[in-house]
Amino acid sequence: MPGHESPRPPGTARGPAAALRPRRTPRDPRAAVLFLHGGSDTGRAVSRPWYPAPLRMRPFVRAVAATVPDDVLLAEVRYRVRGWNGTDADPVHDTDRALRELAGLAGDLPVVLVGHSMGGRAALRAAAAPEVRGVVALAPWCPEGEPVAHLRDKDVVVLHGDHDRVTDPRASAAFVRR
Repeated sequence: MPGHESPRPPGTARGPAAALRPRRTPRDPRAAVLFLHGGSDTGRAVSRPWYPAPLRMRPFVRAVAATVPDDVLLAEVRYRVRGWNGTDADPVHDTDRALRELAGLAGDLPVVLVGHSMGGRAALRAAAAPEVRGVVALAPWCPEGEPVAHLRDKDVVVLHGDHDRVTDPRASAAFVRR
């Protein structure tokens, strides 16, 4: 039917819900830390906060909250879907949206992105945004050919155990060398 959208498969993302989930919002923040959880290489099912990947980031949010000054805003990026999805790079778009929402909430702040696995890849990609000053990538998914030039003037820390069975620590080391 002209003008009629085909229905989406059950369980897929429908609309642009907020991409920013604030966890600590000081009155006058001087900086922000955004947390990006892992996901899968493909998957268009709706990402839910109670799935294992987002839950794995909660201890990091709590640890950072306990150690950084109270004037640092803390938030999580909320993905629309669970997968990277090839050239769609859905988590990068969600992170870009979260950065715009952050600017609307708190103005122009320096930002550090903390990402795990797929979230590490998304954080490394989203670091092209001028407000992003640094990235902490935890066991990031770094396939060959990931762009690196935009990280030249950023502070980047990549942490990856050598017994990881999900993402490849050798790929992370190659990414850092480039």
